[in-house]
Amino acid sequence: MKTLGLFRHAKSDWSDARARDFDRPLNRRGQLGAPLMGRHIRDYCAERGMVWNKVMSSPAVRAAQTIEMAAAGAGMDAGHSFPISWDRRIYLASSASLADVLREQSDTLNTILMVGHNPGLEDLIFDLVPDDGSSPLRDVVEAKFPTATFAVLDIDIDRWADLDERQARLVHLMRPRDLDAALGPEVFS
Repeated sequence: MKTLGLFRHAKSDWSDARARDFDRPLNRRGQLGAPLMGRHIRDYCAERGMVWNKVMSSPAVRAAQTIEMAAAGAGMDAGHSFPISWDRRIYLASSASLADVLREQSDTLNTILMVGHNPGLEDLIFDLVPDDGSSPLRDVVEAKFPTATFAVLDIDIDRWADLDERQARLVHLMRPRDLDAALGPEVFS
């Protein structure tokens, strides 16, 4: 059994029309949501007695800031408390590309947290989790997988190289607005 955490970067800033997409930082809502989600991820792991064997991320500014602020919110120092594997292939990657990155991982890693972007992360959930009613959280993802959302999938494999469609169960899903309604798009100002 392998466990895959998917963490979408927090809300980014679109105010500078000249900035490259890769260089966009977090906006105010993202700066509030990332630490909140970091505390949630820490508590989720603590309740289950698990640690991430590997944290891998897109190197885009908004993803890097999400990790840094989430780690700070959890009382950790990203890069010092835990190593981060920066992988440019995760930046704006498709589901198929993300799956290929995962298939390359060492089988000694039982838990991987991937920080990235949509639509790739959302599509990866759709590809890995069967649409057969066995995972009600999949319906929530179909409605929307907003920024800073954290999902956990249990995958019935022993080797990452064997990762294939319809092998996972979506066992956890948390959005910033689930923890603080003020971070929902309808009420944030």
